[in-house]
Amino acid sequence: MYLEGITAIVMQNFRTEVEVKKSKKQLSIHDPVLTMGSCFADTIGDQLLNSKFQVLKNPFGTVYNPISLHKLLHLSNTNTLPGPNSFIENNGIFLNYDFHSSLSALSQHALEDMLKERIAQAHNFLRSAKWLMITYGTAWIYIRKDSGETVSNCHKLPSHRFEKKLITQKRILDSFEETYEQLKSVNTNLQIILTVSPVRHVKDTLELNSVSKSTLRIACNTLTEQHADVHYFPSYEIMLDDLRDYRFYKSDMIHPSSDAEAYIWEKFTRAYFDTETLAFLEKWEKIQSGLQHKPFHVTSTAHQAFLKELMSQLNEVSSTVSVDEELAWVKNQLV
Repeated sequence: MYLEGITAIVMQNFRTEVEVKKSKKQLSIHDPVLTMGSCFADTIGDQLLNSKFQVLKNPFGTVYNPISLHKLLHLSNTNTLPGPNSFIENNGIFLNYDFHSSLSALSQHALEDMLKERIAQAHNFLRSAKWLMITYGTAWIYIRKDSGETVSNCHKLPSHRFEKKLITQKRILDSFEETYEQLKSVNTNLQIILTVSPVRHVKDTLELNSVSKSTLRIACNTLTEQHADVHYFPSYEIMLDDLRDYRFYKSDMIHPSSDAEAYIWEKFTRAYFDTETLAFLEKWEKIQSGLQHKPFHVTSTAHQAFLKELMSQLNEVSSTVSVDEELAWVKNQLV
């Protein structure tokens, strides 16, 4: 009997599940959300977009270190371009040290126009945003030797032009506080969610990646203790302590698999979404499944009845979110 009891306990606790507490501040389907940071900010942003949220997803491309992230938020808040010294030309392509390589052009003037548009977009969005989700990827920064400025991206330029340095918790906190005050001065209702990317930076070596992630995690913990409107979502802990099996990773053994992303997303929704939003998501998932259905015969009686039911479901949620495109798609298939 004793051994049977022990066996039952072991079977019930076959893994360490991260229990994410329900946030005191709830996120609504009507709340505009800005995501910024590492590639995990893209993942969450895509999930929110697919769930019909008002989202501005990583408008400046992936950004990994806190200092560069805070600088971009400052530029967005003040609606200003970075200094002329931050623009470079490499093999006929113009880039900017503060932005991802995907933001490039064939002339500096064209790049400036592109960045002005992105910054203005973020500036306007921040004025009405209810939530800002920041994903920190690394505490390692690269500093230009010619100017002493931290860069967001080295753009594959020679390594001898940069100095690699691990920033301290204090520097992260000081940089965040300055950005926080600027943001709250124009949007007092803004809520901020911090998270540490679950993607390991193996180029730093696993040992130094652990030092980096630990620095970020301590900084996030301090900030949530100092500010009631700054929250922490444990995506890093869920990936490393809950989904520790390699079957939850992509083939590179670094990035979370689609199953892992879905699991983390589920944890996020249960922690932050209000009752109305969770109820909407349940309906929307069924609608999405219907929209993805590919029939053999569009004009068949059965599929036409299916389309009419799908249209009824879309009309039901049309007062909550815009479904004009989806309704048009369904109407085009109706006989």
